[in-house]
Amino acid sequence: MIFDSAGEHNTETALSIAGRRAAELGIQEVVVSSTSGKTAFKALDILTGFRVVVVTYHCGFREPFHNVMPVSVRAELEGRGARVVSATHALSGVERSIAKTYGGVYPVLLVADTLRLFGQGTKVAVEIAIMAADAGALSGEDIVSVGGTARGVDTALVLKPAHQSNVFKDLFIKEVVCKPRSS
Repeated sequence: MIFDSAGEHNTETALSIAGRRAAELGIQEVVVSSTSGKTAFKALDILTGFRVVVVTYHCGFREPFHNVMPVSVRAELEGRGARVVSATHALSGVERSIAKTYGGVYPVLLVADTLRLFGQGTKVAVEIAIMAADAGALSGEDIVSVGGTARGVDTALVLKPAHQSNVFKDLFIKEVVCKPRSS
């Protein structure tokens, strides 16, 4: 499915069709991006019967030594059965700091920008799959990974996940389930 525009207004539809496609393919794991927990709670309501992995920003992303997702929200999500992963962005990490400090072009940031050619949600969906794999939250089987543009989600991919050390060898985007036509 192609949405006319990117954004939060696509969240429920994106989650619903992601779940439908996962069921059709026999996929058990769905990875979802969420900052505040709002999208994660919607995912748990819609994606019943799936193992849901929620990926959020690393501690210090916005403010040093503070989590973006409140601890109480994380606890509630985990209480409802989600696995919550807070991790450094797989497609920027320390390279973003180096680029800000010294300038220049860095390979991982080029990969991120190349994925953004397909939309911010595509970049996020790939990145959170890597982050979830590195956190030990995935089985290694195919997943549906759901990312978004700013708030909510608008992109879902069927992919074979991989750890960041094997991205170019093992990670493979098998299907685009949904994405926006424009950003």
